[in-house]
Amino acid sequence: MTLEGKDADTELDSLFIQESEEEYRNPTEVKMSQIVLPCHANHCGELSAGQLLKWMDSTACLSAERHAGCSCITACVDDIHFEHTIDVGKVVNIIAKVNRAFISSMEVGILVTCEDLYTDRQWKVCHAFATFVTRRTEAGKVQLKQVIPRTQMEQMEYSLAAERRRMRLIHAEIITDLLSSSTAQLGECQQHQDAVPAEKTRVESVELVLPPHANHQVSTFGGQIMAWMENVATIAASRLCNAHPTLRTIDMFHFRGPSHIGDRLVLKAIVNNSFKHSMEVGVCAEAYQGGEPLRHINSAFMTFEVLDGDRKPCTLPRIRPAPVDGKRRYQEAIARKKIRLDRKYIMSCKQTEVPLSVPWDPSNQMYLSYNNVSALKLMDTRNNWVLTSEKNKVRLYTLEENHMLFFKVEMHVSVPAEQTFHLLSDLRRRKEWDRHYESCEVINQADEDDTLYRVATPSVSKGSRGQDFILLASRRKPCDARDPYLIALRSVTLPTHPPTKDYTRGEVLCAGFSIWEESSFLTKITYYNQATPGVLPYISTDIAGLSSSFYSAFSACSHFLEANKDSLAMSKTTSLYFLPP
Repeated sequence: MTLEGKDADTELDSLFIQESEEEYRNPTEVKMSQIVLPCHANHCGELSAGQLLKWMDSTACLSAERHAGCSCITACVDDIHFEHTIDVGKVVNIIAKVNRAFISSMEVGILVTCEDLYTDRQWKVCHAFATFVTRRTEAGKVQLKQVIPRTQMEQMEYSLAAERRRMRLIHAEIITDLLSSSTAQLGECQQHQDAVPAEKTRVESVELVLPPHANHQVSTFGGQIMAWMENVATIAASRLCNAHPTLRTIDMFHFRGPSHIGDRLVLKAIVNNSFKHSMEVGVCAEAYQGGEPLRHINSAFMTFEVLDGDRKPCTLPRIRPAPVDGKRRYQEAIARKKIRLDRKYIMSCKQTEVPLSVPWDPSNQMYLSYNNVSALKLMDTRNNWVLTSEKNKVRLYTLEENHMLFFKVEMHVSVPAEQTFHLLSDLRRRKEWDRHYESCEVINQADEDDTLYRVATPSVSKGSRGQDFILLASRRKPCDARDPYLIALRSVTLPTHPPTKDYTRGEVLCAGFSIWEESSFLTKITYYNQATPGVLPYISTDIAGLSSSFYSAFSACSHFLEANKDSLAMSKTTSLYFLPP
């Protein structure tokens, strides 16, 4: 196995970094350490991905049950990307903890690392987020207690958990729409002369669920089902390439129903499509007892690679889809690959690695919106801001971190939080109080929460051109009383709106408002901005202490909100954020 020279200090995910580990430990945190033995490994001497999934699910379930105080079951697992394989003799360390609890569901974060006992090195294998739900008791449905974040990292994950939950609730519908629109544009399947018939890769296997496969509530462990699914998917992938494949990713999936001791679990897998260096395998799990009809338990899409002796991906044979249904799976796999790449590119990059402007289109809207709001939430959880100046209770703070400059402005207004949210959400009205907004037009109302704007700003110095920005504005209502209202802004690119000769195209990496309700008529507003070359000219004198124009702008904002606090008819529609889990 190649370690690629990555030590734990630089590679381990910040998800589980504690600010003071010796003094404080999260009460829901559960750790598992396992030495990889030959019985856990495949014929290549590497830990079976199915065995790892079982360990991950068990650890996460114990964390969920520690918080809930009752039995819990796996509801869904987000995308998992396996960065490395693990050899026999290495130690697998798994840490799981509850990031946030909702009414009867909770998100559990899972971090998997590998340890070499002889070199004392560690590296990250994967991290994942799983959702667990409580079982009904004789007393009825269990309502979970809230998670109280204690550290900055816990606050960050607590805040981001609400955004991840929102994405899970709409994920299936969004993916269905994207597949429908994408496959319609693909046309006929390409024919390759030496293609392998997809039917050759088809696998069907049955497993009898016995007591060792189940928990103390006689339900089959979710990790056990995932392990069986990984087994048949690996066989299907092997039949295509006649070699040992390595599992790289598992797409987000949901358990559709429970399985119990005595069930016959029917597992089916087939290679949907192969690309140059990877292949997608679709796998399905169904259950039955006696003569009853099959019950759909789960479906998943797994991506495999075949690695050579230097751990580089090999070129794979092409697949020839079966007629009718096979062609549909073939085309949908192409569409899913694009969606998967968009998702990984936008959501998995560190903030410093994401380009200032990312191309926007309907296929990546959900992930850009997630990235937009998550970046603002990350800025909101930082606690090492430095007060630069203050005037009449309007405060300007700055923060320098990783060679990047951030600033925020705080103030209070005597306007209800929801009304403040609605007034600040419409960027077309910002020119009424912000002299830097010369004009603002709506380009595209993507959905109820996401709008694309073109904003024009005046020139900063004589003889220079003004700037224009193409901005994605993503708004969020609170998930519960512990969340603020959010309006997140970031630059995107649109082919329909290229730069023009009249304006210099500016860019915003992360900006927006966090709006906290402190009482029925008192609201705390915080404006954030991650300074970029396009933004710095407008605020450099304020940060240097040579001007207080920030006060003038936000004083005007306060007057604007006060003057318009009764002007909007408040929407009473129920949003996604208040749906039960």
